[in-house]
Amino acid sequence: MLNPKIFDDFSARLAELATTGPARDLEKNARALLNGLFARLDFVTREEFEVQRELLARARAKLATLEARAAALEAQALRPPPK
Repeated sequence: MLNPKIFDDFSARLAELATTGPARDLEKNARALLNGLFARLDFVTREEFEVQRELLARARAKLATLEARAAALEAQALRPPPK
């Protein structure tokens, strides 16, 4: 029969290896690489994104209003003058 202490010892050694071994170094290097990559990209914050989205929504609403006014003026200009 297998001794449960062997499994505990094996588990403890695996945990130690995971925190001090090459896998940990690889994780640190990968994080540093990704952080450097993201720092060079032109990302915006969520707040900046929300502000720009609100500005775009207002601009679209104003554009729709101006298009409706222009269409009304064009329709009025095409009507024959009253006699």
